[in-house]
Amino acid sequence: MQPLTVLILTLNEEVNIVPCLQSVSGWATNVFILDSGSTDNTVQLAEAGGATVFHRKFDHYAAQRNYAIHDLPVTTEWVLFLDADEQLTDPLKERITQAISQPAGHNGYFIPFKFIFLNRWIRYGGYYPTYILRLFRREAVEQIDREMDEQITVTGTTGYINEPFIHQDRKPVQFWYEKHARYTRYQVTDLLKSDQEKTLRWADATSQRDRKRWIKEQIWGRIPVLLRPFFYFFYRYILLLGLLDGRAGFIYHFSHAFLYQFMIAAVYIDEHSRLSANERR
Repeated sequence: MQPLTVLILTLNEEVNIVPCLQSVSGWATNVFILDSGSTDNTVQLAEAGGATVFHRKFDHYAAQRNYAIHDLPVTTEWVLFLDADEQLTDPLKERITQAISQPAGHNGYFIPFKFIFLNRWIRYGGYYPTYILRLFRREAVEQIDREMDEQITVTGTTGYINEPFIHQDRKPVQFWYEKHARYTRYQVTDLLKSDQEKTLRWADATSQRDRKRWIKEQIWGRIPVLLRPFFYFFYRYILLLGLLDGRAGFIYHFSHAFLYQFMIAAVYIDEHSRLSANERR
C-alpha cells in the first residue's frame, strides 16, 4: 500500500462510487469519504468497498475539503483528492508512487484529467490537458479557497504528473444540467467578487491554473456578459476544435455556452442590478 490517504466527497453517488473505490482499493493506506447527507446507497456501498465514511452537512466545496484535510483522522504525509465520479488508472498510480517516494520532491502535484461526456472523451475545445492540484503533502496546505472550482495552495514547490485520471459521471445527462444550474450561484459570487478585486498579477501566474484565473479576471471579465456565451462557444467549439469531438462535443460545448454560461450571465445581471440599487439607497 502507498503511504497516502484518498479523500472523496459524496452526495448520492451510488452509480459512481464503486468504480471510484475499486481504482484505489488495496493501493492507498486509507480511503476516507466525507458524505453530506446521501439518501441513496452511497454510504452502504462505500463501506462495503472498504472506505471509512464520515459525515458533514454541506455548505460549500472549499469548506468540505478544508474539513476533510484538517478534521478527519488523516495520519499519512500525502493526501489525494478524488471526486466520486473519478478513477485512477494503473499508469497514474505508478506515477504517483514514484512522486511521493522522492524525499526531496515537490509538496504538491498537478494532475490532468480525461473528461468523458456521453461516453466520449472531450479531447478538444481546450479541455485536455487541464491540470488540477490533487496530490499534496498535508502539512504543506496553505489554504483552500473559492466556494466552487476550489483551489488548493501549498507552500513550497509544485510539480506535474502527466498521466491523467478519468472523470466520468455515470448518472444520466440530465443530472449534468441540474448540477450546473446549482453551480450558477457559485460562479456569480466569484464574478461579483472579481468586480471588486483582482486577485492575481500575470507576473505571479506561474501555473496553468493561475494563468486561467488571470484570463478570467482580466480578459473574460471585460467582455459584456451577454456576449460571453457566444464568445465561449466560438472559442471552444471553433477555434479550439471542439467540433472534432463529434456529437458529444457539440452537445457539451453548446450546453456549456448557451445554457450554463447564459444562466451565469442572466443571474449576474440580476444580482449586479440589485447590488447597485441597494448602494443607491
